[in-house]
Amino acid sequence: MSVLTNLVSALSSGSIEVVDLTAPLSNETPILELPPEFGQTARFELQEISRYDDRGPAWYWNNFRTGEHTGTHFDAPNHWVTGKDKADIGSVPVAAFVAPAVVLDVTKQVEEDPDFLIEVDHVRAFEEEHGPLPENGWLLCRTGWSARTTQADMINNTETGPTSPGMSAECARWVAEQSPLQGIGVETVGTDAGAAHSFDPAFPCHAFLMGNDKYGLAQLQNLDKLPPTGAVVIASPLKIVGGSGSPVRVIALVER
Repeated sequence: MSVLTNLVSALSSGSIEVVDLTAPLSNETPILELPPEFGQTARFELQEISRYDDRGPAWYWNNFRTGEHTGTHFDAPNHWVTGKDKADIGSVPVAAFVAPAVVLDVTKQVEEDPDFLIEVDHVRAFEEEHGPLPENGWLLCRTGWSARTTQADMINNTETGPTSPGMSAECARWVAEQSPLQGIGVETVGTDAGAAHSFDPAFPCHAFLMGNDKYGLAQLQNLDKLPPTGAVVIASPLKIVGGSGSPVRVIALVER
């Protein structure tokens, strides 16, 4: 049988499981918060057009309004000033939407320190245990943060401002410039740590990854259902011409 026929057979038999990594998208979905002097992203809004009534007797449909970076979303290179002349979301090569993934689990460290930062040494230790990072793959950072489903819990403002885990500037640079990865995926509302506004450079995951034609996936869920290695992630954004990102339905294929 062909490779694709084998894949369909494995999906039908359950030997390959499809895992949904996407957060529900509604007006209660947590969103990014910026200082008030900056423009703000929109919450998701659903506006009914008709629902089997005089406005449309046989059909139900809606308009919706949302930000490109609301909920589970895909960051394109042009999202950040370092990648302003690089690909928009509608120009990202389609091969990037189907890619291998590894899962770095730092949930225990985050339980002890919500400001925990992933360093290059953590990634090196992962490689020593599980083998090299996948070429053109994703590094998914499992922090347990997806259990926080309200705006207040997700942003986790403290006396120092937003408080959530992420990558150090050094690690973000290493991923962007030296690793074979195409990007990172996180459970937090954006790819950077809560305190990244004070890093050098500010928001290094955005600055380094976008500037090096790499990508980000944010607000993922169910990373605990994936193995450390071997999953394949399918993350296909809307083809928004000139867009900087898009909400996305992210799924993973896992061999059981």
